[in-house]
Amino acid sequence: MCRVKHASIEFCRHQAIVQGDDLASMVKLRLKRYGKKREVSYRIVAINSRDRRDGRPLEELGFYNPRTKETRLDVPAIVKRLQDGAQPTETVRRLLEKASVFEQVGANS
Repeated sequence: MCRVKHASIEFCRHQAIVQGDDLASMVKLRLKRYGKKREVSYRIVAINSRDRRDGRPLEELGFYNPRTKETRLDVPAIVKRLQDGAQPTETVRRLLEKASVFEQVGANS
């Protein structure tokens, strides 16, 4: 057998099989960088917390341009992700607070 038990995770070669806590489904709301050098923009995405910054997101939820301070948010989708337990990064949390998204999360509960 190729299985080795460590804590609550079984490893088989390079694949982790999770038991108990669902580590594979920790979702973060974070910024995904795109654009040219010195003309950066960001997409606000829902992504597995263990994926790389510019990896494939589960869902794109908005847009942020720090140069022009433009922000576009898909508020219903963000509210749904937050209610499902997604954790925003500090930067995304500040953007959502400015758009008063957390008030809508509390109102929908």
